Amino acid sequence: MAREYDKLVRDDIPEIIEADGETPVTHVVEGHEHGDRLAEKLLEEATEYREDGSVAELADVLEVVDALRRYHGVSEDELTEKREQKAEQRGRFENGIVLERVER
Repeated sequence: MAREYDKLVRDDIPEIIEADGETPVTHVVEGHEHGDRLAEKLLEEATEYREDGSVAELADVLEVVDALRRYHGVSEDELTEKREQKAEQRGRFENGIVLERVER
């Protein structure tokens, strides 16, 4: 019986499936569809991290972020610089501040 997925997977997953005696059916996406699939994968991995909270799931989130960085043609240094600029301008997420509302 076939199991349906229709989702972006890590590059070695088809070989792992074959090693388990099963047959993967795959296709390769490019361009905008690749970017869309990466964005979907980011949401999937972030949801898994939220549910599980493990370092392994957090590593998966970072792997997808890194793939998105490469997709957009941004170097690690450029992304780090952008993070630092935003942190300098708006702060980080270290203090657990929750904005409830803004009153006038």
